[in-house]
Amino acid sequence: MKEKFGIRLFIIYTIVILLTLSCLIPLLNVVSLSLSSSQAAAANRVGLWPVEFTFAAYERIMNDSQFWRSFGISVFRVVAALILNLLLIITLAYPLSKSKEVFYSRKFFMNLIIFAMLFNGGMIPTYLIVRNLGLINSVWSLILPGAVPLGSVILVMNFFRGVPKSLEESALLDGANSWTVLTRIYVPISLPSLATVSLFSIVGSWNDFFGGLIYMTKVENYPLMTYIQSLSVNIAETLRNSAGMSSEQLQSLLAVSNRNLNAAKIVIAIIPLLIIYPFLQKYFVQGIVVGAVKE
Repeated sequence: MKEKFGIRLFIIYTIVILLTLSCLIPLLNVVSLSLSSSQAAAANRVGLWPVEFTFAAYERIMNDSQFWRSFGISVFRVVAALILNLLLIITLAYPLSKSKEVFYSRKFFMNLIIFAMLFNGGMIPTYLIVRNLGLINSVWSLILPGAVPLGSVILVMNFFRGVPKSLEESALLDGANSWTVLTRIYVPISLPSLATVSLFSIVGSWNDFFGGLIYMTKVENYPLMTYIQSLSVNIAETLRNSAGMSSEQLQSLLAVSNRNLNAAKIVIAIIPLLIIYPFLQKYFVQGIVVGAVKE
C-alpha cells in the first residue's frame, strides 16, 4: 500500500514540476531576450540566459519622459478604479444578498444584472456615450465604463449570503443600522472575496491597453500599457537620422530591435503584478471557492 502511494505521489510531483517549468521557461526566455543584444535576439541565440548582456531595451523605454507620464496615468487609473469598483460592488452586492422578503425587488435586479452580463452594449455604443459625456482624452474614460464589474458583484454577493444571519440580527438588536452592519460586520468578514475582486480590478486596469487606443487621441494621455504597446524600432528611420552621430551613439541606437524591445515591454508589464499578487494570494482561493457557490 505504501509503495503504491509513493509511486502516485512521485507521479503527481513530476506532473506539477513539469507544469511549473512549462510556465517558467517561456518567462525566463522573455527576460533573457529583454537583456540581450538585438543581434543575438535576431540570430535566435538567446535561450534561458542573456547573450551579450545589455539594458539597452529598458533604457530605450525608461529614458523617455512620456514613459513616466504614462506610468503615473496607469497608477492613478488602477487606484481610482479599485476604489470605485469596491465601493459599487459592496453597495450593490449587499442588498442583493438579502432574501426576497427583505428586498422585494431583488429578483428584478438580479435578472437585470444577468441580462447585462449576457448582452453587452458593445464597443461602439460605449464609445458614443463616452464621447457625448466629453470624456475623450480623459483618464475617467478608462475608469467609468468598467465601474461595476458584474461578475465581481455576484462573487461578493454569494460571499455575503454565507455570512451567518445571527450576526446581523444581534447587531440590529443592539441598535445598529444597515450601514453599520455592512461596514462593521460584512466587510471585515468578507476580506477574502474583496481581495479576490481587488486583484481582478488591479490586473484588468493595469493590463488594459485597448481602452487607451479607443478613448485617447493624444499620445501624452496614453496609459502605460497603451504607450509601450505603441513603441517600436524603425531601423530605416534610425539610419536616416544617424547623420552627425558618433559611432558609439549609433551603436547604442542599433542595440535595440523590436524583438528585445517587445520582451522588455512584457517584463515591465508583469513586474507590478508580481509585486502585488503575493499579498493577495492567501485570500484568492478562499474568495473564489466561497464566492462561486451557485445562486
